[in-house]
Amino acid sequence: MNAISTPMEQGAPWTPWAWYGAVLGFGALLYWISGFHPAHLPFWMPWEFHWPEYLATVLSLAWFYRGLKVLPKDQHPPAWRQISFVAGVLSFYIVLQTGVDYYAQHMFFVHRWAHFVLHHAGAFAIAMGMGGPVLYAGMPDFLKPIVTSRPVQRTLDFLQHPVMAPFLFVGLLYFWLIPQIHTQVMLDEKLYEFMNWTMAINGILFWSLVLDSRAKPPARLSHLMRGLMILLIELPQMVLGAILSLSSHDIYPVYNICGRVLDMTALNDQHYGGLIIWLPGTLTSFAAMIVVLVTMRLNEEKAERARHETPV
Repeated sequence: MNAISTPMEQGAPWTPWAWYGAVLGFGALLYWISGFHPAHLPFWMPWEFHWPEYLATVLSLAWFYRGLKVLPKDQHPPAWRQISFVAGVLSFYIVLQTGVDYYAQHMFFVHRWAHFVLHHAGAFAIAMGMGGPVLYAGMPDFLKPIVTSRPVQRTLDFLQHPVMAPFLFVGLLYFWLIPQIHTQVMLDEKLYEFMNWTMAINGILFWSLVLDSRAKPPARLSHLMRGLMILLIELPQMVLGAILSLSSHDIYPVYNICGRVLDMTALNDQHYGGLIIWLPGTLTSFAAMIVVLVTMRLNEEKAERARHETPV
C-alpha cells in the first residue's frame, strides 16, 4: 500500500477530502436544481437526481484517474481500453441521470434501449476497459480491505460461477419484464432504481467474466467455457425479443398509465422494444464471441512464445 501511495505524493498532490467535499457540493447543487427548477434544465442534466448514480459515476471516474496517476506506466491498460472504460461509465450516467431517463419511464422502447446500455453495451465497454486494477489502486485505502474481504470475494465467486452467471444474466432480463412485476416497478420509484442497479451490476459482472483478456489462470474461466456461456444467453434473448416484437396485443399497459410522451401506438412501442432485445442483444453476443476467439488466439501465441523463450 505504501508503494502505491508514494508516487502520488511525489507527483500531483492528492487532497481527497477537499475534492470529495467539492463532489458533494456539486451534487447538492444538482439535487436542488433538479428538484426545484426541473423545467429550466437542459436535456443532459439530471431528470430526477439520484445520489447513488451520481456518486457511482463521479467516484468511478475519479478513482480511475487517480489509479492511472498512482500506477507505473507499464501497469496502465492501453489507451483504447481506458477510453472504453470511461465511455461505458458515461453511458450509464446518460441513461440514468439525463432526460433519457424521463423518456424511459414513459416509452417501452426507450426503456429497452436504456437497459440495453446498462446490461449490454455500457457494461460491455466497461468490461473491455479492464479497469479493475486501476480502480483498486485509485480508491481510498480504507475501502480496499472491504473489496478484498472474504464475504465480498465469495459473493463474486457465486455470482460469477459458470452456471449462475448466464442464469442470472437471462433470468434478470425475463424477471423484470414479467408483466405484473414490470407494472409494479414502473409505478414505484424505489423498485425502478433497484431494477436499474441489478441490471447494471449484473451486466458488468457477466461481461467482465466473459471478456477477460487473460487465460485461465488467472482468469476465472477457460475460453471454451466463456464461448459456451455466450451461446447459453443468446437463444433466450432472441426468443423473448421475438415474442414481444411479434405479439398482437399490448403486454405492458402500464405505459398508458404513465403516459406515452411520443406519438406512437402501444403495439408499435412494444414491437420496437422487442426488436431492441432481439437484434442489438444478439449482435452483442456475436461481438463477445469474436472477442473471446481473438483473446484465445492471442493467449495461445503468447504461451507459444513463452515456451520458445524458456531455456532448456
